[in-house]
Amino acid sequence: MSKGKFALGAVIGAVAGIVAGVLSAPKSGKETRADIKDRAAELKEQAAAKAEKAKARGESVVEEVKEKVEHYKERSGLEKK
Repeated sequence: MSKGKFALGAVIGAVAGIVAGVLSAPKSGKETRADIKDRAAELKEQAAAKAEKAKARGESVVEEVKEKVEHYKERSGLEKK
């Protein structure tokens, strides 16, 4: 199983556990909805932070690949002069 599928399954499982816990807690509907809304906001912020980190890492990898391509072009003599 790939790491991506495992991570997605872990996230879905965590969300399901949180929802089940919130729904089974002895609170009023209004309190439960507020808890769900707060937790959803937290998860949204976490997801945005992780997406930003992944984007930055992707940009870094692209830059590294470009540098390696240029290096190998120069070594091979394919670089235009």
